[in-house]
Amino acid sequence: MDSSCKFILVYICLDLEENFHKTKVMASKLLLLGLLLNLLIVKDVESVGVCYGRNGDNLPSERDVVSLYQSNGITKMRIYDPPYQPTLDALKGTDIELMIGIPNNGLESLNDPNAANTWVRDNIQSYPDVKFKYIAVGNEVDPNNGNNQYVRFVLPAMQNIYNAIRTAGLGNQIKVSTATYTGLLMNTSPPSNGEFRDNVRGFIEPIIGFLAQNNQPMLANIYPYFSDPGSNLPYALFTAPGPVVTDNNGLQYSNLFDAILDAHYAAQARLGGADVEIVVSESGWASAEGGPVATVENAGTYYRNLISHVKGTAGTPLKPGRSIETYLFAMFDENLKGGNPEEKHFGIFSPNQQPKYGQLSFN
Repeated sequence: MDSSCKFILVYICLDLEENFHKTKVMASKLLLLGLLLNLLIVKDVESVGVCYGRNGDNLPSERDVVSLYQSNGITKMRIYDPPYQPTLDALKGTDIELMIGIPNNGLESLNDPNAANTWVRDNIQSYPDVKFKYIAVGNEVDPNNGNNQYVRFVLPAMQNIYNAIRTAGLGNQIKVSTATYTGLLMNTSPPSNGEFRDNVRGFIEPIIGFLAQNNQPMLANIYPYFSDPGSNLPYALFTAPGPVVTDNNGLQYSNLFDAILDAHYAAQARLGGADVEIVVSESGWASAEGGPVATVENAGTYYRNLISHVKGTAGTPLKPGRSIETYLFAMFDENLKGGNPEEKHFGIFSPNQQPKYGQLSFN
């Protein structure tokens, strides 16, 4: 073999060796990237929380409740009645993320910035070992129902609480919003027709603008149970064998939960909130005293399928691949709950801490 051939052969061998090492490095990087993506996905799909309502005279102690969350792998909680020190004390040092609510009757006082600063100091800063995630400033305030007297207080209270959170140095940790519901919409089907009622827009549009400007989510209570589920029960229970609704834009819906949620997204987009994420702050199904659909079997089917759906990464037809952070309503049946009799039967546990629907898989 002449010298030129030897040179070419050595060059080829060196080039192959270099590419081999490059390939190994690339493979290692791809493996690391895959592991990181898996970690992100695992974190993303851990999106199921449970609301802890306390309208009962037979409920477990706060510490027992927190232990029940932990033993069932429930990592997110929503509470409604602060300041309630025993619940916050029981949550200290746990990994449970908390959505804490400000009742509607507390909104007017928080139109004073000083009162908002005091509220944050007393209910948030005083509990540094609690993992606060959201503050829900009011719940289902609606110009069309019996709590319409609170309409003018919601946005100023949100702004003041938001500013107080930022002043406390917690703006990167805690999001500030309000919990709306489907009753504010006048069209939900097909979902792309979703829009807010005419007399609601003046109330909700500035709130959407505030959320969009400050990168805060909207909280929405989504209940297929209250949307005439008897007309197509499989559609409401996630058991339809195929698409039931085809939207104007060609998107297909096989469950009512996604359809209602996307109607909320469409309504927000019409008012400048196309990029405002929605956290489902309540969703549940009554197991008794609500007519023929309110059965233990239907409720169990709904909760199991809802959990499976939101833990996946499919998102909704309008928002594919987006995690749907969702809070089930509620932890316990509440025998003192007002309203219709069925309101007392939304618990996934009985007050004796026994599961009503077998072991639900939260993680």
